[in-house]
Amino acid sequence: MEDALDTLPDHDGETARVTCRAIRVSRLLERGLKDYFSGHELESWEYDVLATLYQVGGYSCMTDLSNALLLSPGAATNRIDRLVAKDLVTRETAPGNRRMIIVTLTDEGRRQVSALADGRAATERALLSGLSPDEQSAFGELLSKLLLSLDDTEPRIGEHWSM
Repeated sequence: MEDALDTLPDHDGETARVTCRAIRVSRLLERGLKDYFSGHELESWEYDVLATLYQVGGYSCMTDLSNALLLSPGAATNRIDRLVAKDLVTRETAPGNRRMIIVTLTDEGRRQVSALADGRAATERALLSGLSPDEQSAFGELLSKLLLSLDDTEPRIGEHWSM
């Protein structure tokens, strides 16, 4: 039976299949992580912000944080507002630069990251268990190659400021 994607004029069916699979894999991985975090009354994006801060020593300026999370400044501000309301981070003006905002993990934010890190790792292992360790490594290398070709580079927190 002929694949419907192959019947479209000027359409590369294999490219479309790969793209559709990549989108579907992304959605399924996101759903698996969302399910894990919802069991702990946390959104996956909240964990991502907290873990990013944790990995860089517990604090960052808003500009670097929004870049690292691939968020617009407005979206980052909205997310930080929600985390401040949950007492997971604080937001303060940087000493000597009133235009710079520093976001810092609270003790509770640090506790949440530490408490959930092992469970997140176990969830990720379960989500990728359909691939052998060698296949996971090869898949990761292919994804990195694709990300680089799409001009996606990992932002480095701290490039724009120092304390």
